Amino acid sequence: MDFAQRILLPVVALVGWTLVMWTWMYATRLPAIRAARMRLDPNAPRGEQMASLPPHVRWKADNYNHLLEQPTLFYAIALCMAVLGRGEELDVTLAWGYVGSRVVHSCFQATINRIEVRFVLFVASSMILAAMTVRVAIALL
Repeated sequence: MDFAQRILLPVVALVGWTLVMWTWMYATRLPAIRAARMRLDPNAPRGEQMASLPPHVRWKADNYNHLLEQPTLFYAIALCMAVLGRGEELDVTLAWGYVGSRVVHSCFQATINRIEVRFVLFVASSMILAAMTVRVAIALL
């Protein structure tokens, strides 16, 4: 496997995980909407109707949204690494560490959702992302 493939595999894994969370979100949201006999109103302010669903249902959607936020920076940095041919063991380890930390964050947010723990998990993944960014910046200088 060449350098680009080694660093792109975690990218594909995180996209796959995002799709798992998308599936989990709708697998819990649709039955909750039916159980609440909710009539979807296209004129309701954004998020108002979904806010009436139970918290354990909303947590999956919140996490899905989170996977479409900071991980976009991961995708950009990982693609930079691939273009630069960076597939050193540390780069690949950091990329997998980021993916793993996001999966743990997702599982925690979707089930238990203690904000203090989520914050620690978020900071950990952010530090990994920062390390990846610094390594790319150094390679470009």
